[in-house]
Amino acid sequence: MMIRTLIADDEEGPREQLRAALQRLAPELEIVSACANGVDAWDECLAQEPALCFLDIRMPGLSGLEVAHRLAQLAEPPQVVFVTAYGDHALSAFDAGVVDYVLKPVEDARLQQCLQRIRQRQAQVAEAADATDAAPTASAAASLPTATLELLRQLLPAHRPTMRPIQASQGREIQLIPPEDILFFQSDSRYTRVVHRDGEAWIRTALKELLTELDAQIFWQVHRSVVVNSRFVASATRVDENTMQLSLKGSEEKLPVSRQFQGLFKGQ
Repeated sequence: MMIRTLIADDEEGPREQLRAALQRLAPELEIVSACANGVDAWDECLAQEPALCFLDIRMPGLSGLEVAHRLAQLAEPPQVVFVTAYGDHALSAFDAGVVDYVLKPVEDARLQQCLQRIRQRQAQVAEAADATDAAPTASAAASLPTATLELLRQLLPAHRPTMRPIQASQGREIQLIPPEDILFFQSDSRYTRVVHRDGEAWIRTALKELLTELDAQIFWQVHRSVVVNSRFVASATRVDENTMQLSLKGSEEKLPVSRQFQGLFKGQ
């Protein structure tokens, strides 16, 4: 079975070197996307739904750690391999096989070891699905357990700079909308709608650019085109097996939740 694979590295040389090495050593990997920054990597992950991601840790926009943190929130998170030019001591914590990492320049012997782990993990997921007749979701999700998520949080920057008010133009007037007053963002191909306590406005900033500035602990992406302020979420309702909708305090609109993000609303 082909494994859909994404590569993200802001340096073209290492990115292409890794792509060539994977094509040579692991023909079962299908490289579905190669990205030059973390924002594109996250966007492509939502579009392509890869089962395996090689993420450079230091990338503009979103770091590899931040992309991995977002991926871990998905209902079916992919396996993640970090790629780094730095022998960060903290990364040794990942060497238990839960998540792997390789140092640049990537050497064939180390990459072979990593690929062996990936194949073993894939086999375990397939066996678990066959044995329990359960969707692979549960096994895949287990690839990033609580301890690993906590380690990711420790490695991520403690706080992003305080988000500035959103500036939205309406005629000759420029509104300054405090982030804490924003209920949700909803984007189309060119503009992003900002719905806040006192109304709504439109801005030209793409959602994926906003995501690099938003506090991920507060603003949750629930759909490729929707980010909500979690403090305003009143309830999540399962409409059918694949469809979920959100109700927000202060809004009568129902917002869709993609299958990938339904794991954010597990209940107790």
